[in-house]
Amino acid sequence: MFKPIPVAIGLRYLRAKRRNGFISFISLASIAGIALGVTALITTLAVMSGFQREIRDRMLQMAAHATVSAYGEPLTDWQTAVHQAIADKRVAGAAPYIEKEALLSGARNQPALVRGVLPDQEGKVSVLAEKMVQGKLDSLAPGSFNIVLGKELALWLGVGVGDSVVMTTTDFRSTPLGAVPQLKRFTVSGIFEAGYNDFDKGLAVTNMHDMQRLLRMGDGVTGVRLRLHDMDQAWDVARDLAVSLGGPFRVSDWTSENANMFRALKMEKTIMAILLSLIIAMGAFNLVSSQVMLVTDKQADIAILRTLGLTPRGVMQVFVVQGTLIGVIGTVIGVIGGIVLTLNLEHILKAIEAVVGVQLLPEDVYYITGLPTDLQASDVTIIAIVALVMAFFATIYPAWRAARTAPAEALRYE
Repeated sequence: MFKPIPVAIGLRYLRAKRRNGFISFISLASIAGIALGVTALITTLAVMSGFQREIRDRMLQMAAHATVSAYGEPLTDWQTAVHQAIADKRVAGAAPYIEKEALLSGARNQPALVRGVLPDQEGKVSVLAEKMVQGKLDSLAPGSFNIVLGKELALWLGVGVGDSVVMTTTDFRSTPLGAVPQLKRFTVSGIFEAGYNDFDKGLAVTNMHDMQRLLRMGDGVTGVRLRLHDMDQAWDVARDLAVSLGGPFRVSDWTSENANMFRALKMEKTIMAILLSLIIAMGAFNLVSSQVMLVTDKQADIAILRTLGLTPRGVMQVFVVQGTLIGVIGTVIGVIGGIVLTLNLEHILKAIEAVVGVQLLPEDVYYITGLPTDLQASDVTIIAIVALVMAFFATIYPAWRAARTAPAEALRYE
């Protein structure tokens, strides 16, 4: 879009040694500021994306991609629902479940979500069996009234394997003394650690048949849980299954059940990106300063170029090219630096821990140890474009001032 002469002059100004060393210093500071901002922004967003991915993966290891549950009454013909779900090529696994909120009482009381499952089918929709740290999932035999607790939930209740907990549900039964809540004593047969606080502190698992007896559901269940080959199709698959079964069903997927959490994570990432963009903006402001001083330093050159026939638009293009190239250099350095830093961040963290002798992310405090990163090409592209746009607009005012230079006034004292 620029003429060859303005481009050549702009490149010459960029390569030439300036008489005023302070201008050169400000230009280098502009490059460093833009590069630092781009590097920090790429690395930070990669770390935040990595944490989001880690949280999502840990959550989906225990939660189904989609659920189809009965509306109002238990789902009695759940075998048909499971067979129809498995017949769909998009479904990797399906299993029935019962869920009920209850109060668990051990040494202390703690509310929790109690899930009734079939141990031999649970592996089709979750990795609960792999998360057991004490006991085994197979201990949930029908009629045993055993229960498996999350690690944090067991600590809050003050119980361990072999201890008993009393489950109190909101379902009432009639007695000669009036309506009383359903109570049942369960034996803790295992403890799991999912690495996700909502499950470790708020989930208990027992056998589905035991829950049916406790809640007097007969052969009914709450619904069917689905695991898919492509979790982004969760809503469509669950909806299709509900339509094929007929009747009123409640359909949900992993995005709707955790909408608030994912919305908060997305908002946090956006706010952080906006705040760190201010570092790039500071580099752009330094670029404005350096360009204004360069225009002042080149008044005589501008006047001579004007007398030789260079138009005001051409003068403006000279300084736009020169300033934009500074922005391009800073952006390229920042992109390379951000990618290199992100790819080696785990090694840098370990080196810092070795030097200071302190574990920065101890396992007994944080669920996620280390710094998981997810370097996304879309984030890098957007950051580079934002930096280039800032650098371009930073050159507009100095270039406009250069174009308004009057040759006679500039050469009066030369």
